[in-house]
Amino acid sequence: MGLVGQMPSGPGIISDQQILEITTSLPPMVSTFLLTSETQPKAIIDHYKQVNTSTIQIVDQVETNVYEQIRNELPHVKIVQVIHVLNSKSVQQAIDVSPYVDAILLDSGNPNLPTKELGGTGRIHNWDLSKTIRMKVDVSIILAGGINSNNVKQAIDHVKPFGVDLCSSVRTHGKLDENKLKLFFQSIV
Repeated sequence: MGLVGQMPSGPGIISDQQILEITTSLPPMVSTFLLTSETQPKAIIDHYKQVNTSTIQIVDQVETNVYEQIRNELPHVKIVQVIHVLNSKSVQQAIDVSPYVDAILLDSGNPNLPTKELGGTGRIHNWDLSKTIRMKVDVSIILAGGINSNNVKQAIDHVKPFGVDLCSSVRTHGKLDENKLKLFFQSIV
């Protein structure tokens, strides 16, 4: 379950207090992901300590030494790095980061804009690049970016990710929509 912390843009942002309430109310077998836009190790670790999720999902680029510092401080926490698939350079970026993380999430944001897009854009990126990344790295790949009930089967068949991530396609007026969620899950059965 992805829990979106403070971000410069995108839907689904909730307070750290709400994240903590959710993480403490779920059964232990449910994995919880803190989506953080922090990029400095101390800030990421401090953010995590406020919410106690099982996984930290870093949605912006960080230096590779950040992963080591997180692992030293929080050895029990999984790390997922988001790679925004913009062009062929994203393949090398994923290869470079893969030894340091437990999984890579491939998304369609753009961290190079004046107001960074770090997820929830509803846009599809080049799935051929995502497939190449999946074939070249030794960690699990999670596919995101414009996935909805109409294209999820095609996305899974083409990229063959470990899992998919969705946000904007299951919302109405910025809130999760139970009917859209139901339709999404019916379309992948």
